[in-house]
Amino acid sequence: MANEIKRVTGLLIIEAVNSNPNGDPDRESDPRQRPNGRGEISPVSFKRKLRDLVEDADSPFFKEICKKHSLDSKNYRILESRGRDRPAIIKEMAKNISKFDQKEFLESEFVRKYWDARLFGNTFLEKEANKGYIKTGAAQFAVGVSISPINIIRHTNTNKAGVESDKSQGMAPLAYRIVEHAVYCMPFFINPNYAYKTGCTAKDVELLKILIPYAYDQTKSAIRPDVRLRHAWFIEHKNSLGSCPDYVLFEALTPKRKGNINDFSTSWQDYEDVYDLPKAIKEKIESCVDLVTL
Repeated sequence: MANEIKRVTGLLIIEAVNSNPNGDPDRESDPRQRPNGRGEISPVSFKRKLRDLVEDADSPFFKEICKKHSLDSKNYRILESRGRDRPAIIKEMAKNISKFDQKEFLESEFVRKYWDARLFGNTFLEKEANKGYIKTGAAQFAVGVSISPINIIRHTNTNKAGVESDKSQGMAPLAYRIVEHAVYCMPFFINPNYAYKTGCTAKDVELLKILIPYAYDQTKSAIRPDVRLRHAWFIEHKNSLGSCPDYVLFEALTPKRKGNINDFSTSWQDYEDVYDLPKAIKEKIESCVDLVTL
């Protein structure tokens, strides 16, 4: 399985416009922000959107994906879902859960069934079973950080029908918390070294590539109506060891801030876009594509 998957370095360029791309539960759902003012998008937040697209197997979107790419939805279930039956899932992993057997595990119903467990890895049995079942996945996303500090705007939400019986109008003071404008860079990686441990296949990675451009467009919400995936760079290396340092690729593909980088941005025009890698860098890699424009 592993030799079907290439080493990949990726970079998402995410633009937030009057939206909250990722609320912070420790700060009353304020957009996530570092002490230096830069905004953040957590890896969990982005992966959740990918999982949601796959988990809603009856949606017209995922039905079309399965039809177009000849996927059996039974093999693309989501382990990290609400209301899951832990005892039933444990039985799907192996006959004797206390004794880890790699071959038995890779042939199990668990591996055949859960796309996110194959791709991202899982710690489902961290307490119940042998450590052999705890695996880091082939695909990993890093924290997305904004290029410039973010300006957070807070509004009070109102509701004509009051929540309380003695109130004619309902209010939620400062409940609507959005980023005026920001551009975030989120790295991601695919490491074939871990693929054989979780049962990840090239087809699982291919589905990831298909889903990434739709992550925000197909999961819009009232607090996140306008988050734009400007670029989704997907760079394949020439070998499994990596043929070019990741940081070189990130630095080359990150949009350049015009003016003072520490000023809030107000539109995409505040950045110089990057449309390709320099020739000297491209010679070190196998391919570089933008999944947004495929």
